[in-house]
Amino acid sequence: MQTYRRFSQMPVSKEAMDVSVAIFNFSQSLPRVEDYALTSQIRRSSNSVPANIAEAFGRYHHGNKLNFYYNARGSLCETKSHLHYAAEIGYLSTSSKQQLDAQLDNVWRQMNQTIKRIRQTR
Repeated sequence: MQTYRRFSQMPVSKEAMDVSVAIFNFSQSLPRVEDYALTSQIRRSSNSVPANIAEAFGRYHHGNKLNFYYNARGSLCETKSHLHYAAEIGYLSTSSKQQLDAQLDNVWRQMNQTIKRIRQTR
């Protein structure tokens, strides 16, 4: 198992940040009427993924780490739900949704691998 000195060195953290930035960029094109609804929701949920990964990194006890990784996974699912909604109402193209979904699926797999490693070392 690779040891990282900073959370920002972790591939899962990097990928989560990349997808959060991509979603921020997408959300800039949303109508102003969505500023306090979808725009705010999707930005907060997508940014919560790398934030919870960072917080997990800073925790010493395995149980605490796991809780933050689980929170990150929950925020990832929330983000996917917002993307699905955006696509359903025509704010997001099918190809853009597929690309963002693929990135989120990759983060999901990496988080599950990390969670599995932590469980094995308990």
